[in-house]
Amino acid sequence: MDLAESKVVSRAIYQPGASSIEGSPTALQMFFTHPPIMLMPHWHAQVEVNYVIRGTVRYRMGEHDVRLHAGQMCLFWGGQPHRMDESSDDSFYAGAHLPLVHFFRLRLPGDLASRLMHGATLLTSATDAADKENFARWFEYVTSGNPLKRQHAVDELLLRIERIVLDSFCMVPEAAAGTDPLSPDQPYAQSAKSVARMCDFIAANFMQDIDTIDIARAADLHPKYAMNIFRRSTGMTLSKYVNLLRLSRAQALLMREGANVLQVAMDSGFGSISAFNKSFRHIAGMSPSDFRRDSRFAAHAMP
Repeated sequence: MDLAESKVVSRAIYQPGASSIEGSPTALQMFFTHPPIMLMPHWHAQVEVNYVIRGTVRYRMGEHDVRLHAGQMCLFWGGQPHRMDESSDDSFYAGAHLPLVHFFRLRLPGDLASRLMHGATLLTSATDAADKENFARWFEYVTSGNPLKRQHAVDELLLRIERIVLDSFCMVPEAAAGTDPLSPDQPYAQSAKSVARMCDFIAANFMQDIDTIDIARAADLHPKYAMNIFRRSTGMTLSKYVNLLRLSRAQALLMREGANVLQVAMDSGFGSISAFNKSFRHIAGMSPSDFRRDSRFAAHAMP
């Protein structure tokens, strides 16, 4: 990991088409690198964990901005369009993209998990030198190809995230006045297990023609109950989450050379081009064709 010890001088630009984050939205991935700036907002169906080792970065979220300095760590839901538009020349960060099946294994207070899923960012400065060493090792383990090492890294990472709530942290934006402080929530812990089972099934089958009944059956739940606890836990309906996984994959496919919008829609699990266009426009604010055009124009316009 010598790169973290030297000054980074190249200007890295993030390209969704070259990344596996969006194209593999159900996979846990880790990074240990210089943070690339983003020319356009992107989204992915994972909770993102960022730990800034050196330098500063700034994220523009849906309704707030977050600037991170060396020694700070943050969590946020990647399903909201977001963009890192500043990254100092010497910046270096580590972190992970956690699929929801991992996120709902976390023993977090229910209110905290809910606020994250509704767009808030958790921020902490309670880090130390051990975090730099651990993130480097977790990255090595996850990318080693050894399933035992990978699982060990995942387990340790989840424990580290759980420890955040034992130390000092804040939520951005702050909770509204009069909101009860975060506390352990046993009913949430039970429902989180059910949500994790649903996410596991969705992850394996989102490219197929699945519906709420299929998802609920896989988790041994009544469809109405499954819909209620999923929405309460994530702020999304089951169908919206399935669509988000498909849209995340579509986002990456659109960046490929010669990508055809109709083929991307079919390869992303959408049954029709009209359904694809409607869903894509809802999250991106533009059509798939315009997104592909603007993304490539922005990339080519960079020096």
